[in-house]
Amino acid sequence: MANLDTKIKLYANQDVDFQTDVKLQDDGAGAYIKEWNLAIAQPTAEQLASYETAGNTKETLNGVLNNRRNEYPSIADQLDDIYHNGIDAWKSTIKTTKDKYPKWVI
Repeated sequence: MANLDTKIKLYANQDVDFQTDVKLQDDGAGAYIKEWNLAIAQPTAEQLASYETAGNTKETLNGVLNNRRNEYPSIADQLDDIYHNGIDAWKSTIKTTKDKYPKWVI
């Protein structure tokens, strides 16, 4: 199930500051919008529910990108690999992570 903040960002189609633009609260029964300060109308529950599939896709892709970011060698190590072993060896190293976390299987 997609997080409420993800669905709000998709609905608003802009960056949302959850300290000032929109304040969420969870009293134990699930998150809800406590305060809405964007220039667009606050979405209904039905409008937010319509972003469930897109929200799940976005969160899955963000997970893949975070996994890749954490597993890629540092830029310095990648440049050193290119210098010592050439572009093809570097591509092979990077491909291992890309294959482990494919973007478009989502």
